[in-house]
Amino acid sequence: MTKKILLTLPLLLLCIVHKSLSQETYAEKLGYPKNSKVLILHVDDAGMSWDSNEGAIQAIEKGVANSVSVMMPCPWVPGYVNYLKKHPDVDAGLHLTLTSEFTNYRWGPLAGKLSVPGLVDTVGALWPSVKAVVQHASPEEVYTEIRAQLERARAMGFEPTHFDSHMGTLFGSPQFMERYIRLGIENKIPVMVPGGHNSSIGRQEGLTPEQQTNLLQVGQMLWSAGLPVLDDLHNLSYEWKYPGDKKPSDRSLQKFVTSKYIETIGELKPGLTMVTMHCTFPSEIFEKISGSGQKRKGDLLAMTDPAFKGYLAKEGIVLTTWREVMKRRQAIK
Repeated sequence: MTKKILLTLPLLLLCIVHKSLSQETYAEKLGYPKNSKVLILHVDDAGMSWDSNEGAIQAIEKGVANSVSVMMPCPWVPGYVNYLKKHPDVDAGLHLTLTSEFTNYRWGPLAGKLSVPGLVDTVGALWPSVKAVVQHASPEEVYTEIRAQLERARAMGFEPTHFDSHMGTLFGSPQFMERYIRLGIENKIPVMVPGGHNSSIGRQEGLTPEQQTNLLQVGQMLWSAGLPVLDDLHNLSYEWKYPGDKKPSDRSLQKFVTSKYIETIGELKPGLTMVTMHCTFPSEIFEKISGSGQKRKGDLLAMTDPAFKGYLAKEGIVLTTWREVMKRRQAIK
C-alpha cells in the first residue's frame, strides 16, 4: 500500500500544477485583461557601485525599465537614495543582500558581526556564495540582517515598494524563505516570490512538482495576507553569452541582447511576470569589480533600444510596477 501511495504522489502533484496553470492568473485577479502578458522590467543591484546606479538611472529615464531594487549594505547606496529623493515616483525596493560575491570589492552586514556572526566570513564581509550562507548562518541571523536593511532604508527616508533577494539567497532554505516572507507580511510590503504557473522559472530552475506546489502555496499565503503575487519570473539574461570571443561593438551587443529578450518574452505565458536584469553603465573601474560588465551593459543597451520598445507596443504587452500592483491588491476586498 505504501509503495502504491508513493508511486501515485508525483501524479497527484502534477495534477495540482496542471490545475494551477488552468486557473485565473494573478494578473487577472489584479484586474489586468485576460490572457495579457503583464511585465515588471526590473533592474537589480542599485547601490552596489556608481556604475550600477548610473545604469539603473539610464534604463528607467532613457529606456523602458520601470522598477529597481537597492543593495542596502553596499557603498553607493547614499548616491542612489539621494536620486530617489529627487525622483519619488521611481518604483524602488530592497534587493535584500546576504552575500558579497566579488574578490576585491566587499561589504559586510548592516546588523554588525556581533549580532550576526554566522553571516560573516574570515575577512569580515558577507559570505561570497549562497551555499556558504546556508552552511554558516542561522535563520534568525538572516532575519536580523534583512530587518536591519529595511531599517536603514527607512532611516534614510526611503520606503521600499517591494523586497527581492540578491543571488536568490533567501530561497536557499525553507527557513530563510520563511523569514523573507515574514518580513513582507509584517510590514505589508510585496515580496518577490513566483507563486503562479511559473512556466519560465520552472523550466530554468528545473522545479520539481513538489517545489512548484510549495511555491503555489506560498503565493496563496501572500495573496491571503493582502499582498500581490507574481505568476512567473524571467531571470535569464545573466546567462546569455555573446557568440564568439571578440569584443562586440555596442550596436552588435544591443542587437544580440534585444533579440534574446524578444525571443524569451515571446515564450512567456500570460500573467504577471517580473523580468530581472542588471543594467549597468560600466566605467573603467567596473572591470576591477566584476567580469560581468559586458552582460550588464547588454541589459542596459536592450532596455534603451527603440526596437525593444517597439516590440512591447506591437505585442500589446502591459508594463506595470510593484507600486501599482500593490495599489490594485489593496483595492480588492
